[in-house]
Amino acid sequence: MPPKSKGNEAGFIMIKKFKEFIKNHKLFKKKEKILLTVSGGVDSVVMCHLFREAGYSFGIAHCNFQLRGEESDEDENFVKKLAKKFEVPFHAIRFDTAAHSKKHKITIQEAARDLRYEWFEEIRESNGYNWIATAHHKDDSIETFVYNLIRGTGIAGLHGIIEKKGKVVRPLLFASKQEVVDYAETHKLKFREDSSNKSNKYSRNKIRNKVMPLLREVNQAADHHVAMEIERLREVEGIYQSWMAFQKEWCVIKKGKETHIAIEILLASGYPEPLLFEILKPYGFHGEIVKDIVFNLKREAGKRFFSNSHEVLKDREYLVLRKRTTAKNKDSYTIDEGLTGLKEPIVLEFESTSNSRDFKIPPGKKIACIDADKLTFPLTLRKWKRGDYFFPLGMKGKKKLSDFFVDNKLSLFDKENTWILTSGNKIVWIVGYRVDNRFKVGKDTKKIYLFTFKQPT
Repeated sequence: MPPKSKGNEAGFIMIKKFKEFIKNHKLFKKKEKILLTVSGGVDSVVMCHLFREAGYSFGIAHCNFQLRGEESDEDENFVKKLAKKFEVPFHAIRFDTAAHSKKHKITIQEAARDLRYEWFEEIRESNGYNWIATAHHKDDSIETFVYNLIRGTGIAGLHGIIEKKGKVVRPLLFASKQEVVDYAETHKLKFREDSSNKSNKYSRNKIRNKVMPLLREVNQAADHHVAMEIERLREVEGIYQSWMAFQKEWCVIKKGKETHIAIEILLASGYPEPLLFEILKPYGFHGEIVKDIVFNLKREAGKRFFSNSHEVLKDREYLVLRKRTTAKNKDSYTIDEGLTGLKEPIVLEFESTSNSRDFKIPPGKKIACIDADKLTFPLTLRKWKRGDYFFPLGMKGKKKLSDFFVDNKLSLFDKENTWILTSGNKIVWIVGYRVDNRFKVGKDTKKIYLFTFKQPT
């Protein structure tokens, strides 16, 4: 038997590392069926070859983004022939990526990513694949680390590319780009060159083509050291996220559509800025806004902070987070006699009944029982105004609504969402909170109006 050549030995080692990586990281089981995402470039072609040599069951999926004219079509034909050569299922789709980018006002790269991953998942589900595999390698992970470092994504962005996330696995992360290229040369694999990879128009290409070569000039082992730091940061991130989860349990309270963040606990954590950053990051708040919020934690209540989708109110004891509203309701709604309910701006149901001996006033603040004879129609449902006052049921004398709100610890958001039911110029009910004493049901009441508050909109 002739001795193995160095090329064959290197190929054997690559396959062995490939199998070990899959096993050690529990990416998938031998019997499972994997959908390989194949562009036709050297990375994805090598991934296909490794899957075949390792004996795994797979199919091939290719996206034609129609961004490079004939070159894109040639890529598609190449991958189709590759699937035929390997005798595996082939799935292909063509996207109008530019139109999707324009319609959704996102970059071409973002559009391509959204389109392909949504389609990959559809193919996976409809064709019985267990996992989706991408051909990201170690260099991609290092470039992602550098890219996130200069963007300021927090510690979660410094772990590079994850081996397994959701239904997506990355079985080539153990190998460098050079190892991938060497494997292709050893096995004389044909592949397509994407001309856009050479362009420095995109940020990631600038990192790959300009930044990384400069780092290697400073230190030839730059890739190795960055990869080692990524591993260390993943361990640190585990500790960091455990501490964050513990702190969030203490200081984050869900209240309907709002999230309340306890300021006292936030400050007592000793690290209010990173803690608040992790809480607010999913809602689009970047580091500078978080820094500004923390700066104002001990200052006067009422200040607001905005991301594209959400807003934070600095209240007395809490930071109140809610989704930004794009449209405003009217400030006033008329309720004619005989009407049985409202569906906007809040859901109210109306019902009249006689005051019999059997009638009992229902408990709770969501239902108001009013002496019908004391009402003058049409009634008005409106937002509160400064200077408003009422006579709270169960209390003597009148009270300003502003003082009532303070006593009941309503936030600015709560005040904005509060509606007032009025008859003439008199307040009948602060909806969901308190009835006015002037309209209460008494022993002389003959007819009762029940107003039931169902839900806020």
